Amino acid sequence: MPASSELATLVRLPENVALHARPAGMFVREAARAVAEIRVEANGRSANAKSILDVLALGATGGTELVMSASGADAAEALERLAELVSSLT
Repeated sequence: MPASSELATLVRLPENVALHARPAGMFVREAARAVAEIRVEANGRSANAKSILDVLALGATGGTELVMSASGADAAEALERLAELVSSLT
């Protein structure tokens, strides 16, 4: 779980969406827009949200809960944008 100076949020992938190449790419591009350091956890694994290989290695399938944590100047905004993105994936 995140350290006390970090913000965190929990989101669930839509049931019919796995975090494979296209959705993972969208996720990583959105994370890369932020100055904040962002991590995402799923299936007992943790990943740098700005690394496509790390995100793909999570093996997140439809319905998987993602714990996203961020620290830095725009952490709250970055988590909000990522949560909206995950919720809208099709």
